[in-house]
Amino acid sequence: MYEPNVVGDWQEYDEHAGLRVRVHRLESGEPPRGRDDAAQGLTYFSVRVTVENRGERNVGIHLEDGQVDVRIGPDGESAFLDWRNSQFIEGFDVYPLRRATAVLYAAGPEASLSHVDVQVQLRVDEEWTGRRLWSGGIDVREGPAAAPAGGVREGLAHQIGVFLQGQAEEGTA
Repeated sequence: MYEPNVVGDWQEYDEHAGLRVRVHRLESGEPPRGRDDAAQGLTYFSVRVTVENRGERNVGIHLEDGQVDVRIGPDGESAFLDWRNSQFIEGFDVYPLRRATAVLYAAGPEASLSHVDVQVQLRVDEEWTGRRLWSGGIDVREGPAAAPAGGVREGLAHQIGVFLQGQAEEGTA
């Protein structure tokens, strides 16, 4: 069975030597240019997609509308993507040992944000790469009663979050 990447993991592309990508910094927060009227009653969150070139030559990167799909909740419903507030990578040359980052703003019902899937398909030098999937979650509720609501998928997202938090604490000790 195919296992998705955990939010924060790097994924290397076999077809482009030295090129890798990751989805990271999945967090709740308001967009910089204000809320979209279509997101009325929804909770905003942001996610970053970083492309890093560890190869020997520069590559042209495109990460635009339609190349990122964000699904939320246990049923994988589509999140509202705020294209006006999001920052994409449009035809940028990433030189060796350099990075480029896209910042996406999305929104969904607060109860569905405990499970977020982000699928990315880059275009590199006018060629499409394979799709890659990252899975994680946001717990926007406050206080100690913020345990997962139940279900296998929410439980997995919670376990991933606990594991990553433990790894971060070990790195600072």
